[in-house]
Amino acid sequence: MVIPVHDVNPVRRTPWVTYALIVANVLVFLFTPGLAGSAGAGDHLSRLCQLHAFLDHYAAVPRELIHHQLPGTVPTGAVGVGAQGPGCLVGPPGYAKSPPLSVFTAMFLHGSWLHLLGNMLFLLIFGNNIEDRMGHIRFTLFYVACGYAASYGFARLNDASVDPLIGASGAIAGVLGAYLVLYPRARVWVLVPFLVFLPLRLPAWLVLGFWFVLQAVYSSGEGVSEVGTVAYAAHIVGFLTGMLLAWPLRPGTPPPPEPRGLLFGRRARPRHSW
Repeated sequence: MVIPVHDVNPVRRTPWVTYALIVANVLVFLFTPGLAGSAGAGDHLSRLCQLHAFLDHYAAVPRELIHHQLPGTVPTGAVGVGAQGPGCLVGPPGYAKSPPLSVFTAMFLHGSWLHLLGNMLFLLIFGNNIEDRMGHIRFTLFYVACGYAASYGFARLNDASVDPLIGASGAIAGVLGAYLVLYPRARVWVLVPFLVFLPLRLPAWLVLGFWFVLQAVYSSGEGVSEVGTVAYAAHIVGFLTGMLLAWPLRPGTPPPPEPRGLLFGRRARPRHSW
């Protein structure tokens, strides 16, 4: 997988919503029980039980989304000792969970620093231009709509699953799909792993098209050892949703400047015609 680091596509206004989403995701991650924000709170088993209880409350679960079947017992976050040794205690839920609302809260949850930073990198690079084109309010609605479409699309394909669905990947996939529609010829600086990381400037259609093909391949189970750990189908649904929603904006979207040499961002200028 190529790693994007910068796009040569300046914006006209500050992408406040994109920045706010990044800050919100980082803060939620830092204060998620059992993860980085509570690393010193108890031993490994205690943190694991807290994390299970937190995710059961706030993560989206496919079976709950499609069939509205809420569990009678859930992890409480406490540790107990049973016949087989220490483990996480379960009991009746002390809260009323709304499956549709859990889709929204799940969009701000991440399982690891790698999961979080990867998502935020893509959002930072590609989200600012989509927000610039749509405006702050429309971009916010677009982002949430893509996240919901991705979660429900994945849940429809895996309606019996009780594994928690978390992450902003579906919504960000929608951003990538919109970018492909609106700025296919924008240049993107990427790092390509080939013995070392080679910096290359590639067109967005190639970078994002390659990303989409990888998601399609991985969703089929090819090239991965544990396909169930990543919701690749949610990425595909989010990406296609973003393309569909952005398509009406394509006619009025000005093309990005053609870069000259190794110039970045706002320094890029259109190439003169002779």
